[in-house]
Amino acid sequence: MKQILFFLFIFSMASAQFSVDADYLYGKILPHNQTIKHLITKHPESILLSFNKKTFGEEEWQSEFNFPDYGFSLHHQVNKNQVLGDLYGVFGHYNFYFLNRNLVFRIGQGVAYNTNPYDKNENFRNFAYSTKVMPSTYFLLNYRKEKVIGNIGFQTGLAFFHHSNANIKSPNTSTNTLSFQLGLNYAFKDENIEYKISNDTLKTTFPLKYNIAFRTGINESDIIGSGQKPFYELSFYADKQFTKKSKIQLGVDVFAMYYLKEYIKYKSVAYPNENIKEDTDFKRVGLFAGYELVINKISLEAQVGYYVYEPFDFLGPIYQRLGVKYHWNKTVFSSLSLKTHAAKAEALEFGIGVKL
Repeated sequence: MKQILFFLFIFSMASAQFSVDADYLYGKILPHNQTIKHLITKHPESILLSFNKKTFGEEEWQSEFNFPDYGFSLHHQVNKNQVLGDLYGVFGHYNFYFLNRNLVFRIGQGVAYNTNPYDKNENFRNFAYSTKVMPSTYFLLNYRKEKVIGNIGFQTGLAFFHHSNANIKSPNTSTNTLSFQLGLNYAFKDENIEYKISNDTLKTTFPLKYNIAFRTGINESDIIGSGQKPFYELSFYADKQFTKKSKIQLGVDVFAMYYLKEYIKYKSVAYPNENIKEDTDFKRVGLFAGYELVINKISLEAQVGYYVYEPFDFLGPIYQRLGVKYHWNKTVFSSLSLKTHAAKAEALEFGIGVKL
């Protein structure tokens, strides 16, 4: 940790375009599921260290988003419960500014390490985490003031951290932590750099585009020890960009999740009164609509879908997808997304796609 902080200090001293934050968080794990209530014993405390690169309009997209920051952050959460263990995380993030740059909304995505995951022999009460390494997401909403005393400023607000392995392995009840946040920030050097406002006032028309995306990964049913199985998804959709920042989507998904095939076999044997046939088709087809927020080469997307073909009724007919895409060029993109049914995560999806 000392080496990391020293590197950040030396690197940041070379430019006025960087800042660092140090935050203390005190919060509560929300009881979103009955199976983790026994794990919520005390208020968790956290330390969040953030490294931010400021933008000043060198690229047009920066002006479009009111000159956001981007960077990475390090997080350590002490859950104060031996069964639950503690969490260490590393994230990439964006800071978006509002209200004369005093209100900041941050989105962070990364991975976290849990010190004491579920083990059927040694830690069978931890239904929240079953893997040591898991994807994690967090959001901050705070009031921020820079250079209050010299180059030192402060920020305060709320933080929300979600830790879940996205059903890669069971059990996976996950935790959601809501915290009060208080911290200091330091902007390196005391130079005034002017923001470059984009003067591109030409109206741009965007054609309708067609996309094909393939997603895959592994997951496991809620039956602990049933085994991890692969899944495959194929999506066809059209998108229409109506501003430089926003797109709408409409398409179809085809799902083949092999954990569901094994789960159907299990249900047909374990619960004969439900009259489930072992050869019931496990595949599903859904129609979806979505929204895509374009931030330079990165896009954030949110989709809502409805199964039009679902022989085995499981988790309900409505599903959601939240994800991030990286556009390598005008044709090829890769993606990382989470497929859920409301608060129930079903799959962490790794994808590749083409824009026709």
